[in-house]
Amino acid sequence: MEALPTDDSRTLADRVFARLQDDIVRGELLPGTKLGEAELAARYGVSRGPLREAIRRLESRKLLERVPHVGTRVVSLSLNDLIEIYHIREALEGMAARLAAQHMSDAEIASLVALLGQHEQQQDLREDVAYFQREGDLDFHYRIIQGSHNHTLIDMLIGGIYHTVRMYRYQFSTVSNRPQKALQEHRRIAEALEARDGEMAEILMRRHISRARENIEASNSQTLEQSQ
Repeated sequence: MEALPTDDSRTLADRVFARLQDDIVRGELLPGTKLGEAELAARYGVSRGPLREAIRRLESRKLLERVPHVGTRVVSLSLNDLIEIYHIREALEGMAARLAAQHMSDAEIASLVALLGQHEQQQDLREDVAYFQREGDLDFHYRIIQGSHNHTLIDMLIGGIYHTVRMYRYQFSTVSNRPQKALQEHRRIAEALEARDGEMAEILMRRHISRARENIEASNSQTLEQSQ
């Protein structure tokens, strides 16, 4: 693994944090993987100080966890736990989509549509093999949750489960030719927002997340089984 680049305005801890987070989300470090500091320091070409800071930040995002007598490992959810979270997402993100149709500005919606145009250019998505969305404003779901302008809802979805969900969202987007289908579902939701049709936006978001959950249930759950 090549060392992290040094020509960056971010601190070394910021860079190792971003790299490690991407490796977790993309499944290069699978759920349940035990992480040793010496191994990670060698992997990213950094000293243990910046690495420990990055690990603490990833623990706060619920992507890493400390397990007694085991050490630090990538967070691992059982299939049942993940399905429960998707049922919660279906209800709450459906509500967020309804509220976003009411509260997002025209400029915010136009920016959301433009974001989907950027997603469409991704090579993996064009080849229908994966749909990777970077966090925050580069993530379709994040934009809609923020667009609800409901602070309690934002805290529950972004402050609570967002980062863990994002990890599993990406890893399960790589099966069953799901990426292109997911993009088209995103476009239909955006069209409902443009039409200011909150009821339709909620229906489409709930259906979108329900299909993602069904995709997880129908898969062989290989990623989850490896972590048990």
